Amino acid sequence: MKAFNPAVQTKPSDESGVPAHVAIIMDGNGRWAKARGLPRTAGHYQGAETVRRVVESCIENGVGYLTLFGFSSENWKRPVTEVNDLMGLLRLYLRREIGKLHENGVRLSIIGERARLAPDIIKMIEDAEALTRNNARLRLTVALSYGGRQDIVNAARAIAQRVKDGELQPEQVDEAMFGRHLSTADMPDPDLVIRTSGEMRISNFLLWQFAYTEMVFVEKHWPDFTAADFVAAITEFQCRSRRYGATG
Repeated sequence: MKAFNPAVQTKPSDESGVPAHVAIIMDGNGRWAKARGLPRTAGHYQGAETVRRVVESCIENGVGYLTLFGFSSENWKRPVTEVNDLMGLLRLYLRREIGKLHENGVRLSIIGERARLAPDIIKMIEDAEALTRNNARLRLTVALSYGGRQDIVNAARAIAQRVKDGELQPEQVDEAMFGRHLSTADMPDPDLVIRTSGEMRISNFLLWQFAYTEMVFVEKHWPDFTAADFVAAITEFQCRSRRYGATG
Protein backbone atom coordinates (compact mmCIF):
# COMPACT_ATOMS: atom_id res chain seq x y z
CA MET A 1 0.00 0.00 0.00
CA LYS A 2 1.38 3.39 -0.98
CA ALA A 3 1.15 6.43 1.21
CA PHE A 4 -1.26 9.05 -0.05
CA ASN A 5 0.36 11.82 -2.09
CA PRO A 6 -1.74 15.02 -1.90
CA ALA A 7 -0.05 16.29 -5.05
CA VAL A 8 -1.68 13.51 -7.07
CA GLN A 9 -5.41 14.12 -7.22
CA THR A 10 -8.35 13.09 -9.33
CA LYS A 11 -11.71 14.77 -9.52
CA PRO A 12 -14.20 13.40 -6.97
CA SER A 13 -16.44 10.79 -8.55
CA ASP A 14 -19.53 12.07 -6.77
CA GLU A 15 -20.80 14.96 -4.67
CA SER A 16 -20.78 13.13 -1.33
CA GLY A 17 -19.42 16.20 0.45
CA VAL A 18 -16.96 16.46 3.31
CA PRO A 19 -16.72 13.80 6.00
CA ALA A 20 -18.76 14.52 9.11
CA HIS A 21 -16.05 13.14 11.41
CA VAL A 22 -12.31 13.23 10.78
CA ALA A 23 -9.79 11.51 13.06
CA ILE A 24 -6.08 12.23 12.87
CA ILE A 25 -3.04 10.34 14.13
CA MET A 26 -0.56 13.18 14.49
CA ASP A 27 2.74 11.41 13.83
CA GLY A 28 6.25 12.67 13.17
CA ASN A 29 6.90 15.49 15.64
CA GLY A 30 10.10 13.90 16.89
CA ARG A 31 11.40 13.04 13.43
CA TRP A 32 10.63 16.57 12.23
CA ALA A 33 12.73 17.98 15.05
CA LYS A 34 15.56 15.48 14.59
CA ALA A 35 15.85 16.32 10.89
CA ARG A 36 16.45 19.93 11.89
CA GLY A 37 18.86 19.23 14.71
CA LEU A 38 16.29 20.37 17.29
CA PRO A 39 15.12 18.73 20.52
CA ARG A 40 11.97 16.61 20.27
CA THR A 41 10.17 19.24 22.33
CA ALA A 42 10.48 21.66 19.41
CA GLY A 43 8.62 19.20 17.20
CA HIS A 44 5.80 18.89 19.72
CA TYR A 45 5.44 22.67 19.99
CA GLN A 46 5.38 23.03 16.21
CA GLY A 47 2.83 20.22 16.07
CA ALA A 48 0.56 22.24 18.35
CA GLU A 49 0.60 25.02 15.75
CA THR A 50 -0.55 22.49 13.17
CA VAL A 51 -3.49 21.59 15.40
CA ARG A 52 -4.63 25.21 15.24
CA ARG A 53 -4.45 25.18 11.42
CA VAL A 54 -6.46 21.97 11.16
CA VAL A 55 -9.13 23.15 13.60
CA GLU A 56 -9.56 26.29 11.50
CA SER A 57 -9.71 24.21 8.32
CA CYS A 58 -12.41 21.97 9.83
CA ILE A 59 -14.54 25.02 10.56
CA GLU A 60 -13.94 26.47 7.08
CA ASN A 61 -14.83 23.18 5.35
CA GLY A 62 -17.83 22.18 7.45
CA VAL A 63 -16.37 19.19 9.30
CA GLY A 64 -18.48 18.68 12.43
CA TYR A 65 -16.22 16.37 14.44
CA LEU A 66 -12.44 16.28 14.73
CA THR A 67 -10.73 13.69 16.94
CA LEU A 68 -6.97 13.92 17.52
CA PHE A 69 -4.72 11.20 18.93
CA GLY A 70 -2.74 13.35 21.31
CA PHE A 71 -1.13 10.90 23.74
CA SER A 72 -1.59 7.13 23.77
CA SER A 73 -1.62 4.81 26.78
CA GLU A 74 1.65 3.40 25.41
CA ASN A 75 3.26 6.86 25.32
CA TRP A 76 3.69 6.71 29.09
CA LYS A 77 6.65 4.42 28.32
CA ARG A 78 8.58 7.31 26.78
CA PRO A 79 11.42 9.00 28.71
CA VAL A 80 10.16 10.91 31.74
CA THR A 81 11.62 14.17 30.44
CA GLU A 82 9.67 13.89 27.18
CA VAL A 83 6.44 12.97 28.98
CA ASN A 84 6.89 15.97 31.28
CA ASP A 85 7.48 18.22 28.27
CA LEU A 86 4.30 16.92 26.63
CA MET A 87 2.29 17.52 29.79
CA GLY A 88 3.71 21.04 29.96
CA LEU A 89 2.65 21.63 26.38
CA LEU A 90 -0.84 20.35 27.22
CA ARG A 91 -1.09 22.82 30.09
CA LEU A 92 0.04 25.63 27.80
CA TYR A 93 -2.45 24.66 25.10
CA LEU A 94 -5.35 24.54 27.54
CA ARG A 95 -4.45 27.96 28.97
CA ARG A 96 -3.69 29.65 25.65
CA GLU A 97 -6.22 28.15 23.26
CA ILE A 98 -9.40 27.46 25.20
CA GLY A 99 -10.65 31.06 24.97
CA LYS A 100 -10.14 31.13 21.21
CA LEU A 101 -11.82 27.75 20.79
CA HIS A 102 -14.79 28.99 22.79
CA GLU A 103 -15.06 32.18 20.73
CA ASN A 104 -15.13 30.08 17.56
CA GLY A 105 -17.90 27.80 18.79
CA VAL A 106 -15.68 24.76 19.34
CA ARG A 107 -16.65 22.22 21.97
CA LEU A 108 -13.64 20.51 23.54
CA SER A 109 -13.81 17.03 25.02
CA ILE A 110 -11.15 14.63 26.25
CA ILE A 111 -11.29 10.83 26.08
CA GLY A 112 -8.91 8.37 27.71
CA GLU A 113 -7.73 7.38 31.17
CA ARG A 114 -7.58 10.88 32.59
CA ALA A 115 -6.99 9.56 36.12
CA ARG A 116 -3.35 9.04 35.09
CA LEU A 117 -2.96 12.76 34.38
CA ALA A 118 -1.80 15.27 36.99
CA PRO A 119 -4.58 16.76 39.17
CA ASP A 120 -4.07 20.29 37.83
CA ILE A 121 -4.39 19.04 34.24
CA ILE A 122 -7.59 17.17 35.12
CA LYS A 123 -9.01 20.38 36.61
CA MET A 124 -8.06 22.38 33.52
CA ILE A 125 -9.73 19.76 31.30
CA GLU A 126 -12.91 19.82 33.39
CA ASP A 127 -13.04 23.61 33.27
CA ALA A 128 -12.46 23.66 29.50
CA GLU A 129 -15.16 21.04 28.89
CA ALA A 130 -17.62 22.94 31.08
CA LEU A 131 -16.89 26.27 29.35
CA THR A 132 -17.37 24.89 25.83
CA ARG A 133 -20.10 22.31 26.48
CA ASN A 134 -22.85 24.17 24.62
CA ASN A 135 -20.77 25.03 21.54
CA ALA A 136 -21.90 23.30 18.36
CA ARG A 137 -19.77 24.56 15.48
CA LEU A 138 -17.09 21.87 15.84
CA ARG A 139 -16.65 19.03 18.31
CA LEU A 140 -12.92 18.77 19.00
CA THR A 141 -12.02 15.60 20.87
CA VAL A 142 -8.49 14.91 22.04
CA ALA A 143 -7.51 11.37 23.03
CA LEU A 144 -5.12 11.56 25.99
CA SER A 145 -3.75 8.51 27.77
CA TYR A 146 -6.03 6.64 25.37
CA GLY A 147 -5.91 3.08 24.07
CA GLY A 148 -8.49 1.51 21.77
CA ARG A 149 -8.27 -1.90 23.41
CA GLN A 150 -8.77 -0.39 26.86
CA ASP A 151 -11.78 1.54 25.54
CA ILE A 152 -13.32 -1.77 24.43
CA VAL A 153 -12.43 -3.47 27.72
CA ASN A 154 -14.04 -0.63 29.70
CA ALA A 155 -17.21 -0.94 27.64
CA ALA A 156 -17.29 -4.72 28.12
CA ARG A 157 -16.87 -4.34 31.88
CA ALA A 158 -19.65 -1.76 32.10
CA ILE A 159 -22.03 -3.98 30.13
CA ALA A 160 -21.08 -7.05 32.18
CA GLN A 161 -21.81 -5.14 35.38
CA ARG A 162 -25.23 -4.08 34.07
CA VAL A 163 -26.03 -7.69 33.17
CA LYS A 164 -24.87 -8.81 36.61
CA ASP A 165 -27.07 -6.16 38.26
CA GLY A 166 -30.09 -7.32 36.26
CA GLU A 167 -30.37 -4.11 34.22
CA LEU A 168 -29.72 -5.95 30.93
CA GLN A 169 -30.25 -9.40 29.51
CA PRO A 170 -27.37 -10.89 27.50
CA GLU A 171 -29.51 -11.03 24.36
CA GLN A 172 -29.99 -7.25 24.57
CA VAL A 173 -26.28 -6.67 23.98
CA ASP A 174 -25.73 -5.86 20.31
CA GLU A 175 -23.36 -3.61 18.37
CA ALA A 176 -25.43 -0.50 19.01
CA MET A 177 -25.59 -1.24 22.74
CA PHE A 178 -21.85 -1.83 22.86
CA GLY A 179 -21.14 1.42 21.04
CA ARG A 180 -23.13 3.36 23.61
CA HIS A 181 -20.66 2.24 26.28
CA LEU A 182 -17.55 3.47 24.47
CA SER A 183 -15.87 6.80 25.20
CA THR A 184 -17.17 8.11 21.86
CA ALA A 185 -20.78 7.16 22.56
CA ASP A 186 -22.18 10.60 21.70
CA MET A 187 -20.29 10.93 18.40
CA PRO A 188 -20.63 9.29 14.98
CA ASP A 189 -17.84 6.91 14.00
CA PRO A 190 -15.07 8.61 11.99
CA ASP A 191 -15.60 8.74 8.24
CA LEU A 192 -11.94 9.50 7.55
CA VAL A 193 -8.71 8.92 9.46
CA ILE A 194 -5.51 10.68 8.43
CA ARG A 195 -2.09 9.54 9.59
CA THR A 196 0.96 11.65 8.88
CA SER A 197 4.67 10.80 8.64
CA GLY A 198 4.25 7.87 6.24
CA GLU A 199 3.44 5.22 8.86
CA MET A 200 0.61 2.86 7.87
CA ARG A 201 -0.96 1.56 11.07
CA ILE A 202 -3.64 2.74 13.49
CA SER A 203 -1.63 2.23 16.70
CA ASN A 204 -4.45 1.19 19.03
CA PHE A 205 -6.60 4.21 18.17
CA LEU A 206 -10.41 3.93 17.99
CA LEU A 207 -10.27 0.24 17.09
CA TRP A 208 -14.03 -0.39 17.28
CA GLN A 209 -14.92 2.93 15.69
CA PHE A 210 -12.66 2.45 12.64
CA ALA A 211 -14.63 -0.55 11.31
CA TYR A 212 -15.53 1.26 8.05
CA THR A 213 -13.41 4.38 8.26
CA GLU A 214 -11.57 5.46 5.12
CA MET A 215 -7.81 5.77 5.67
CA VAL A 216 -5.45 8.31 4.16
CA PHE A 217 -1.70 8.13 4.85
CA VAL A 218 0.39 11.24 4.27
CA GLU A 219 4.20 11.25 3.96
CA LYS A 220 4.66 14.63 5.64
CA HIS A 221 5.51 14.87 9.32
CA TRP A 222 2.74 16.39 11.40
CA PRO A 223 4.42 19.82 11.90
CA ASP A 224 4.58 20.23 8.10
CA PHE A 225 0.92 19.26 7.54
CA THR A 226 -0.97 22.20 6.07
CA ALA A 227 -4.56 23.27 5.53
CA ALA A 228 -4.06 22.41 1.84
CA ASP A 229 -3.02 18.88 2.83
CA PHE A 230 -6.16 18.58 4.92
CA VAL A 231 -8.36 19.65 2.03
CA ALA A 232 -6.50 17.24 -0.27
CA ALA A 233 -7.25 14.39 2.13
CA ILE A 234 -10.93 15.35 2.09
CA THR A 235 -10.84 15.36 -1.72
CA GLU A 236 -9.32 11.87 -1.64
CA PHE A 237 -12.12 10.80 0.69
CA GLN A 238 -14.68 12.10 -1.80
CA CYS A 239 -13.11 9.90 -4.48
CA ARG A 240 -13.73 6.74 -2.45
CA SER A 241 -16.70 4.42 -2.91
CA ARG A 242 -17.99 3.46 0.54
CA ARG A 243 -19.89 0.17 0.17
CA TYR A 244 -19.86 -1.10 3.78
CA GLY A 245 -19.45 -4.68 2.61
CA ALA A 246 -22.12 -4.47 -0.12
CA THR A 247 -21.61 -4.31 -3.87
CA GLY A 248 -21.33 -0.98 -5.65
